[in-house]
Amino acid sequence: MSTVLIVLAVVAGIVGLGWIGLQITPRPFSALERTGGTPETVPLREDLPAPVERFYRELYGDQVPVVESAVISGRGRLRIIGNTFPGITFPARWRFTHKAGAGYRHDIVTTIFGLPLMRVKEIYAEGRARLELPVGVSEGPKVDQGANLALWAEAIWYPAVWVTDPRTEWTPVDDETALLTVPWGEGEQTLLARFDPATGMLRILESMRYKGEDSAEKVLWINEVTAWGQLNGELSVTQAEVTWFDEGTPWAVFHAEEVVYNADRR
Repeated sequence: MSTVLIVLAVVAGIVGLGWIGLQITPRPFSALERTGGTPETVPLREDLPAPVERFYRELYGDQVPVVESAVISGRGRLRIIGNTFPGITFPARWRFTHKAGAGYRHDIVTTIFGLPLMRVKEIYAEGRARLELPVGVSEGPKVDQGANLALWAEAIWYPAVWVTDPRTEWTPVDDETALLTVPWGEGEQTLLARFDPATGMLRILESMRYKGEDSAEKVLWINEVTAWGQLNGELSVTQAEVTWFDEGTPWAVFHAEEVVYNADRR
């Protein structure tokens, strides 16, 4: 066998082995003890736009739970470091720990052959974000802007907060769309919510977000709910995809496997 064929065979073997490694699902984060109990409930607001009211009645009925914190855990697939590896997604496990309407902690681990490859930690508290990546730390006002949008967008796993927090406001757009206004420092931010006309359930949250501190302009940021199902015996988002409009395809697909409410993890 010629040297060229040997090299090609070795490269093909490495590529094939790498592909196999990317198909192995990692072990999940350890399950949490459910110490929070059943959340108290409050009556559903009466001032909601029609598609928003329909959504909440489908999800909760007349009474909405008061969620003070939530820990959402699962697995999925992510592109890492932007488009450094175009078309390639890595298996991952993830845990989002939220203090409702105030802050969060992200723990994300991408893997290969089920083993840790890259670890991402992000903390958002008191209006400031810190993103720790293997390539460095990202901080600054534009990172804060995106983090606050993430705080409220990730409430797809506890959407009660969008009506129980008195700082939020819903504004009608049409029969399938409404604007959600949320607090951000001394000001506000707005997300566009789109609802499924057939089921009434939330489909998409859109907002204009900076990708990072070096971004010159905001980009349309799309959070799409691609599956609803049962988690812990309750109807919840079981799959969501996150896409930057200028990239065209999702950079992350999150499969939620556990949601624990009102458990103190801080």
